[in-house]
Amino acid sequence: MPNRRSFEIGGISVEPGTRKTIDLPVSTSSANYPVTMPVHVIHGRRDGPTMFVSAAIHGDEIIGVEIVRRLLRTKHLNKLAGTLLAVPIVNSLGFMNHSRYLPDRRDLNRCFPGSAKGALASRLANLFMNEIVRKSSVGIDMHSAAIHRTNLPQIRVSPSKPETMELAKLFGAPVILTSKTREGSLRYSAHEEGVDILLYEAGEGLRFDEFAVRAGVSGILRVMHKMQMIASRGVPALKTQSIMSKKSYWLRAPEGGLLRTYRTIGEEVDSGDVIGAISDPFGQMETEVIASDGGLIIGRANLPVVNEGDAIFHIAKHTQNTTAEDNIESLMGQLDAEPLFDEDEII
Repeated sequence: MPNRRSFEIGGISVEPGTRKTIDLPVSTSSANYPVTMPVHVIHGRRDGPTMFVSAAIHGDEIIGVEIVRRLLRTKHLNKLAGTLLAVPIVNSLGFMNHSRYLPDRRDLNRCFPGSAKGALASRLANLFMNEIVRKSSVGIDMHSAAIHRTNLPQIRVSPSKPETMELAKLFGAPVILTSKTREGSLRYSAHEEGVDILLYEAGEGLRFDEFAVRAGVSGILRVMHKMQMIASRGVPALKTQSIMSKKSYWLRAPEGGLLRTYRTIGEEVDSGDVIGAISDPFGQMETEVIASDGGLIIGRANLPVVNEGDAIFHIAKHTQNTTAEDNIESLMGQLDAEPLFDEDEII
């Protein structure tokens, strides 16, 4: 077997066939304790690509943290080819504060590629680009809806290479949205460096969702197998094709008041369907929420209290003949057929 070089990160060497958690220094807090970005490095004995998996760029998006935790416990990684960089909590300060943002209220996902001499968010973005993105071949970045909203598991991708779209399809999320990258985002800056990213959106901020977690772990394992990083044994087979969408829209509250939703994520709607109603607290006024175009509900508000103009339903348009609901039901059945996790793994 040919000798591999050690993997260098943060000035520390990780030898082939070993795994190590490395704390990359971010800053010193105002209370004088060190703030770090922990990275778990698994450097396989055999040659292969380098892939990163990251979560909690927004500190309240904790579903990805659980996905990384379960991923790192799988036996598939014991004979890894290549290198896996797992970053379960990118924005540790936001995570500790249950906040989407950094303490200075900056959105980290609008600060890439960052600067070593910029604000805290810019410095953290710069660290992530230098130590993670530029050392990787591909990445999977995990997000969820903001607090009081929920997302159907979905992949968002802007592929610069055909093989990236193939990985998106193999991930097996119910929906694939092809969307432009936004300047300042991790996806945009990584794309500029020639590193394509699959962005996994699922669930709600500050909440776990078992279906979303299982879909995320299964998808990552399928991608790793396709990249020849792990063997096929035990990797969930892809039994359902994702719904492809190139356009989506937000349906906004026509009035303020108390929202009652009649439809939820994963359901198809037609143009003109009444999918909710908004009433005043006295019940004297009621306004229907009507879908302006047909499609699949991929996100919705969970909070019943809404103001006029609030985004309440996210609907993806698609043209596939098979119904999205059938695909999602099949995927849920497949995941439910897998062994249940212990309660302490879920909490």
